[in-house]
Parts: sequence; C-alpha cells; structure tokens
Amino acid sequence: MPHNTTRWGDLGESRRGPLKSAVPSNVVSPVRRCSRTACGRPAVATLTYVYADSTAVLGPLATYAEPHCYDLCAEHSERLTAPRGWEVVRLLDGSAPARPSGDDLEALANAVREAARPQERAAGGGGRGADPMEVARRGHLRVLRSPDN
Repeated sequence: MPHNTTRWGDLGESRRGPLKSAVPSNVVSPVRRCSRTACGRPAVATLTYVYADSTAVLGPLATYAEPHCYDLCAEHSERLTAPRGWEVVRLLDGSAPARPSGDDLEALANAVREAARPQERAAGGGGRGADPMEVARRGHLRVLRSPDN
C-alpha cells in the first residue's frame, strides 16, 4: 500500500496547477463597506467601543480599517443606539458642513433686516448722518469710524 505524504513544495500547487485566489481581484471593491450584516452600502463613519468607560464613539471614517473598529454607512450611523448604561459620543467630521443652529438663523435674519434699513433711512431723509459711527457704505458693507476719534 502506497504511503501518501505531502511535501512542502506541493502546498502551492494542486493537480490542476498553481492555486489561485477564490475571489477574482476585479470583484473586490476599493470602497470600504458597512460592517453590518447584509448591508453593502459604502461606509461613512467608524464605530469604536471603549469598554472601560462604557462608551461607544462614532466618528468620521478612519484612515484605514482596523479589526476592533466597525465601519458604518450613513443610515446605520444615524440609527446607532448603545446598550443600557452606555453613552454614545458622536464626533463631528471637520470637513462636513455643520448644520445651522437657531443662533445662526437668528443672526442671518438680523443681518437681512439690517441690510434692508438703508433704503428706509434714505427715504426718511436720515442719510449718512443717521449713524455717527458710519463713515461710508458700499452695498451691505459699512466703513465705521474708530471709537477713539
């Protein structure tokens, strides 16, 4: 009875020739995908757990994938919840535009009201003398006199 042994040189070859990868390289996408099961959407955020602090940290997509982090798509990152007793910390992406707050909208409304006033002053005859600090005006920009003078 012949004795079958495997030699080190035979490990890289089969009866049909050299072993090839099970997944062709043209199928693998360079885009990182969401780590959630059955989700194929592109990842936009990275989730990391800090077990010592009972904290889940969700931040911008990490530079490279790490085994102890989870990449999440936009939908899963928005719906993320933590276990009872845990805290979720969401870090803002510095490159993403921030959503306007109530203060931002109020400041914008005040600026629009201020820009509308010069026509009212000019119609009332106030002119340049209405504001003693204002030296000149060009459109919505004003040149103000220094408080020292």
